[in-house]
Amino acid sequence: MAKLLIIDDERAIRSTLREILEYENYDVEDIDNGVDGLDLIRKKKFDLVLCDIKMNKMDGMEVLEQALAHSPDLPFIMISGHGTVETAIEASKKGAFDFISKPPDLNRLLITVRNALDRGNLVTETKVLKRKVSKTRDILGSSENINKIKETIERVAPTEARVLITGANGSGKELVARWLHEKSQRSESPLIEVNCAAIPSELIESELFGHEKGSFTSAVKQRIGKFELANGGTLFLDEIGDMSLSAQAKVLRALQEHKITRVGGEKELEVNVRVLAATNKDLMKEIEDGNFRMDLYHRLNVINIHVPHLTERTEDIPEIALSFLEDICKDYGMPVKKISDAGMEALKGLPWTGNVRELHNMIERLIILSDKIITEHDVAAFANPGGGTNIGAAGSSSSSNGAAVSSTNYDKFNNFQDYKDHAEREFIKFKLEKNNWNVSKTADDIDIQRSHLYSKIEKFGLKRVTE
Repeated sequence: MAKLLIIDDERAIRSTLREILEYENYDVEDIDNGVDGLDLIRKKKFDLVLCDIKMNKMDGMEVLEQALAHSPDLPFIMISGHGTVETAIEASKKGAFDFISKPPDLNRLLITVRNALDRGNLVTETKVLKRKVSKTRDILGSSENINKIKETIERVAPTEARVLITGANGSGKELVARWLHEKSQRSESPLIEVNCAAIPSELIESELFGHEKGSFTSAVKQRIGKFELANGGTLFLDEIGDMSLSAQAKVLRALQEHKITRVGGEKELEVNVRVLAATNKDLMKEIEDGNFRMDLYHRLNVINIHVPHLTERTEDIPEIALSFLEDICKDYGMPVKKISDAGMEALKGLPWTGNVRELHNMIERLIILSDKIITEHDVAAFANPGGGTNIGAAGSSSSSNGAAVSSTNYDKFNNFQDYKDHAEREFIKFKLEKNNWNVSKTADDIDIQRSHLYSKIEKFGLKRVTE
């Protein structure tokens, strides 16, 4: 049910509008002045505001400006008994969805309200889809460490300050960078990412600053660098501790002068880029060892955000695990599985050497290999301190101490997808044989649709062996 707010100093208008809108099944609140109305907007979430223009204490136009500064996507419909074309144009320029004269025409009012709500929904859905495409997931968790990070992002993102994000591999440094961009004034411009550890040292300068045709042997055409591509937006330098010293010197110059020169070029190019950097290394130690420039460190480290290891915030594991569980099950087209309380406690007790990334892989593995409810036995069977899985050819085998022992040759798998297909095939084969190849019973047993199970049988070429 959409939640609406009416701000008008005339009781009769407020009562009439409220009666009409509540009859249409809207949840309606009303207030008689702009100051209190603005306070309500800041404290509560509304889907639409109907606001009078001429009011005591605060003018409706001022309410509109301040409210949109706080909630830019909140639709406003301005209403006035002294409406003119100039007033309507001014309201539109300041961000109002529409303008209605008093007394309002019932049909026009309801159509305008419906259209405004539809537009608000479209804006929200567009932002959600944009985040999905850009991989900007929510930062999950409510521990003290995570809340501090969220507060820092809210404060720092709207500024132009450079941010150095530190933390172990898989802890979520990239996600913090994405939210810093998402909540910045540059969010409509590109976020360009560079993994400094994945680029050979001899190519990093070309990658960052571009090159001119013929500047080196393989430079068969001009190339635009990441600094230029990020112009007007944000450049995220991931694993900056692995950047070569020569590239560091050029990055320092770009930060100081806002100018770059392509490799092999002579012309200086101005760039307007906000730089975010991340590393899993101790940069002070790298500076002592002569591997990182002190002046660049101070340029980058205006604001430092440290992302804690997952074992430092185990109270967040249930929220993260359940979110991963729901997302992965939806991606696989299967009903969402559950984790028992004991299973969740078992997850919280693991060392998580791979951090949040390892937790995601673990949940995916448990979804594939476990029954409807994931238990502590599943967690023990399919995880080990190295982050691998302890499943044999047809399930897990137990050693004398009750722990699962692996009998799988992992060297034969080229990547995780190959192993996942293998594990899924063996699991389905095991369950089919256990149920004497009763497909309906097996599908119910592993909690997937029968048609989906038939597809898996065909995909993996499973056949019943008759004696």
